[in-house]
Amino acid sequence: MLITRFAGYAPWEGIYGYSRVVVAGHWAITAGTTATGRDGTVLHPGNAYAQTLAAFEIALDALLAAGAAVERVVRTRMYVTDIAFHEEVARAHHELFNDVRPVATMVEVVGLADPDHLVEVELEAYLGS
Repeated sequence: MLITRFAGYAPWEGIYGYSRVVVAGHWAITAGTTATGRDGTVLHPGNAYAQTLAAFEIALDALLAAGAAVERVVRTRMYVTDIAFHEEVARAHHELFNDVRPVATMVEVVGLADPDHLVEVELEAYLGS
């Protein structure tokens, strides 16, 4: 099986040694993605809805660079630092994926790498015919 790795711009990729997207056979899978700007700053502090949109947009852009359009997304995962954000996170998910309707998981976690991050997301896309 052919495996191709795609880098993003997150500062942690080089530090921790991971890829933004890995394409393995018919699958394209993103690393956990947060609302982090190119300069490493947290985008939209305190706003779970805006952070969710930003994180998904970063992940979707990375998938697109790897050859996977949003219509190919079959699974999403959302990690939130407070489950009370579920409505804001779900609203952002709905706006981006309503027509695609991937399977989805949302769980509360104790924390993320930066305390200003409220949400982290992952995507899986199927590239086969």
